[in-house]
Amino acid sequence: MDAPSLASTDSVVSSSSSLSSNIIHHGAQTPAAPSSTSTSTGAAHPPSQFAAASSSSPPSSSSAAGGNFAASSTSTSTSSSSSSSSLDSQIERLRRCEYLRENEVKALCLRAREILVDEGNVQRVDAPVTICGDIHGQFYDLVELFKVGGECPDANYLFLGDFVDRGYYSVETFLLLLALKVRYPDRITLIRGNHESRQITQVYGFYDECLRKYGSVNVWRYCTEIFDYLSLSAIIEDKIFTVHGGLSPSINTLDQIRVIDRKQEVPHDGAMCDLMWSDPEEIDGWGLSPRGAGYLFGGDVVAMFNERNDIDLIARAHQLVMEGHRSMFNDALVTVWSAPNYCYRCGNVASILELDENLVKSFKIFDAAPNEARGAPVKNPPPDYFL
Repeated sequence: MDAPSLASTDSVVSSSSSLSSNIIHHGAQTPAAPSSTSTSTGAAHPPSQFAAASSSSPPSSSSAAGGNFAASSTSTSTSSSSSSSSLDSQIERLRRCEYLRENEVKALCLRAREILVDEGNVQRVDAPVTICGDIHGQFYDLVELFKVGGECPDANYLFLGDFVDRGYYSVETFLLLLALKVRYPDRITLIRGNHESRQITQVYGFYDECLRKYGSVNVWRYCTEIFDYLSLSAIIEDKIFTVHGGLSPSINTLDQIRVIDRKQEVPHDGAMCDLMWSDPEEIDGWGLSPRGAGYLFGGDVVAMFNERNDIDLIARAHQLVMEGHRSMFNDALVTVWSAPNYCYRCGNVASILELDENLVKSFKIFDAAPNEARGAPVKNPPPDYFL
């Protein structure tokens, strides 16, 4: 939820747009991206970082050479059981805030990609489900969230993006959620936030954290490629539209979101950018956003969008709310914020929004994890302007 610098990762300096100028004006220096990352913003999907890892993909039942059908089925079943057991072990380690080995991250991301590639830009989600806002690498507060809302898969979850940056444990936070997605794909939905971006994560902590914990940026590359596969939004029972940021003047219908090519770095502008960067405001129509990306949009815009798409509510995140949640425009839109004591100093509470099978709403408020439950903070935290 910060001021953006959305130049492409292969040439931060050369694509000096007004957006990247904006972040420098506020005092942050945009680091040069690794030369091996060759993504052009808004272009086709970047080359896969997993090409060399194809041999580590779980074998399918059709890949066994020779043998009869029964032997093939038994082999596949055994492989699947072993794979689930290994994944369960990784989840338990991540829940203890232990990060995975680099080769494990690579394999996990490969499996996650196979699941996410089949999900839509407007992913369908069934109720009951619990909606969660920004997490921002605050791992121990994510643990508190699961204590309040119930562990996955006992409860269904929909996370609205911004899993990384700012907090001290972006690696463990994102990998835990990704591992849960792979293990229970129908129980947890992850959509993309504005911080699920190569450019933003180089400024606000995730890139540096990966480099510090692994000694290379390979894990950052694996994770940022997965960002490209995350859904842009979700629709719950065809009645509640969920997105990280907000609406776009380029989008009037959900079908227009469905046809976006999402498998790319977040563009500088346009519909995909707006979905992750825009904010509601008490204005009429559209306004310029102080973030330098996306737009401000008023209650009339929300009312028209909801009516046109036959939905009752827009649920989004992206903005710090001191009381954990905020409803606007006669309850046509709600902001959910799930990072308590944001940046370890804002003093806010957090919330999750539970929807039962009839879409009846119930907010649960929670505080930050107690200090004795947290690890020691890192040195040189990321820039703290524009919270």
